[in-house]
Amino acid sequence: MTKSGAPSPWRDPVVLLAVPAVLYISIVYGFPLLWLLLKSFSGPTGPTVQPYIAFMSDPFNWRVIGNTLRIGLWVTVVCFIIGYPAAFALARAGAVMQIIMLVSIILPLSIGAVVKAFAWQIVLRRDGVVSQLLVGVGIWDEPQRLLFTEAGLVLGAANIFLPFMILPIYSVVKLIDPRLSEAGATLGATPLYRFTRVTLPLTLPGVVSGIAFVFSMSVSMFVIPSLLIGDRFQTLSTLTGRSFLLMRNEQLGSTTAVILLVLAVSIVVFSTWLARRLGGST
Repeated sequence: MTKSGAPSPWRDPVVLLAVPAVLYISIVYGFPLLWLLLKSFSGPTGPTVQPYIAFMSDPFNWRVIGNTLRIGLWVTVVCFIIGYPAAFALARAGAVMQIIMLVSIILPLSIGAVVKAFAWQIVLRRDGVVSQLLVGVGIWDEPQRLLFTEAGLVLGAANIFLPFMILPIYSVVKLIDPRLSEAGATLGATPLYRFTRVTLPLTLPGVVSGIAFVFSMSVSMFVIPSLLIGDRFQTLSTLTGRSFLLMRNEQLGSTTAVILLVLAVSIVVFSTWLARRLGGST
């Protein structure tokens, strides 16, 4: 019993079911992060913040941070633009069509990111499908190469991470009564007003979850940038990998890893706060 007389939650047998998962996450995920954090503040003579000062003093590293945020934001925006209406189409589709769409969305998740990145290398070549399509519709006069460009990286990454935007939004949209929009229409509300005041606020939990998933994965991707744009374009994740695997510089690798983690968590927390503010103002 607690001081207030209520039973302690730790005495609930159901709570004990979460103990194995908590221990697993702590050992496999928590301890490595703690090691990285401690390593980033360690110096020859003891704890120090000099690695962060040295990292932030280099203009190249600021370009790396800018590359990371820019690619992460563009991938998230592209996934949201495509995934938001796709989630509504999935939620409002008939039973058979919904199964077909779900299979087409979930099945690619069983294919590794390396395989999909190699496939996008073929698609983004000068003679690839994308180039030929853009020439066919008249956007380009002649075939051009999208491979090893930022646009190609955004296209490839958005394709890989798109299901993580669609599924959270779909899980919320399917709970919304379609008659709400019809009721608003009978009261004289315009389609734009119904979307901004009814539909969008109700879907914000799914939108925030999708943004959190896609952004956190897009800023931390390592294999996809390495295959689609190469080493000349560095992000925090690729710099972290190079520091550990090639340069054998654990100090720099742990420092960049911690900075990457702080950036990803900050964006996720800010998006959650913004969603609550927007939801509370409607």
